[in-house]
Amino acid sequence: MAQWQNWSGSVMAAPAVITRPKTEAELSALVGAARKIRVVGAGHSFMPLCETGGTLVSLADMEGDLRIDAAASNRVWAPAGWSLAHLTSVLWAKGYSLINQGDVNAQSLAGAISTGTHGTGAALGSLSTTARAFRLVLADGRMVICSPDEAPDLFEAQRVSLGMLGVATQIQIDVLPAYHLEERLESMSLDAVEQRWEELAAANRHVEFFVFPYGDYAIVKTLNPAPAEGELKILTDMEEASFRRICDLCAALPVLTPSLQRMIVRPGLRHRRVGPAYQIFPSERTIRFEEMEYELPRANGWAALREVIGFIRRRRLPIAFPFEFRLTAGDDIWLSPFNRGDGASVSMHQYAKMPWRRHFAEAEKIFRAHGGRPHWAKRHTLSFRDVQDLYPKAPQFIQVRESVDPAGKFLNAHLAELFGARATAAAT
Repeated sequence: MAQWQNWSGSVMAAPAVITRPKTEAELSALVGAARKIRVVGAGHSFMPLCETGGTLVSLADMEGDLRIDAAASNRVWAPAGWSLAHLTSVLWAKGYSLINQGDVNAQSLAGAISTGTHGTGAALGSLSTTARAFRLVLADGRMVICSPDEAPDLFEAQRVSLGMLGVATQIQIDVLPAYHLEERLESMSLDAVEQRWEELAAANRHVEFFVFPYGDYAIVKTLNPAPAEGELKILTDMEEASFRRICDLCAALPVLTPSLQRMIVRPGLRHRRVGPAYQIFPSERTIRFEEMEYELPRANGWAALREVIGFIRRRRLPIAFPFEFRLTAGDDIWLSPFNRGDGASVSMHQYAKMPWRRHFAEAEKIFRAHGGRPHWAKRHTLSFRDVQDLYPKAPQFIQVRESVDPAGKFLNAHLAELFGARATAAAT
């Protein structure tokens, strides 16, 4: 029996087999014959979405190439198993960029879309909003294409599906002509960031900030399209190495966490660079952590952040990593956390070597009280009833899921629990 674990090391599985098909025909035969099957990308989900005792499939070796849509030049068909790093590099070589992306580019395209992964930008939706069609292998091994005009209900459900409907082999997405971005980093007091937030959100295509729970200063990051300025400045890993040492100190002596954090972000930090969008968007993530992210109504974002920071400080909890605060535009996707309107995203992280479960559970109560919904791939404790209460379109999604996979081949125990299909997940 094979062994698998996610990026952070907190989710482990013992699938009967791990396989890497190379062709659609091979994949179709594999899916049709399997009893239970899940697909894995880079393993950047902190929830057990990929956990299975059946067949675990990686699409990393699947044949395929990027195809520009003949009818719409800013639309492409891309292999679903490609990492965002590879996809954006190939797009750039052909004169295109993604409309938006987050700061982790190891994720597969299918994984990022199926979980509603997003970057930041007040007027920009998640990566799922760029999907225009899917080429899917269904539970019986059949290949179908779904789009707004072809199998529209399946398309609507597939836009954020958590891999419950089939295996995507190709995804058609909207893109933009290749562009450069100017990145600016600046330290500001958290109070000043809050006072200027609406101005910052309106003035920048992308804006986010990072703040340590015991720090008084935040790092504000803005990205805006800009003319090219020559070779991209490569950041050194000195700051990450220093942060790793601080995390290790916090793990060894948690009582030092507040005082150490106040030393990390100081007034006067400024940084600027310009480069290709696909190189500016991502950040190197080598320090392992756990993450919970809640998507809140935009008007509630700051109140939730302030309350959870206050809770951590009162309890003197040793949370070693900063919070990340971003903006995402609303959408109409059935299982999207943003389908109620524009959102503010608050990400809570913890160093993987330090306790996180109890701290996350307490913070989750605060986020839920402010109307939050979790990122599907990041730590949460939703139940079936919660899903029904938070997602009015959940019954429609479940109906589509049952129509294309009545035996629950693509379910595992976690997903069956969330979507009310426990009996179909007896063997995970």
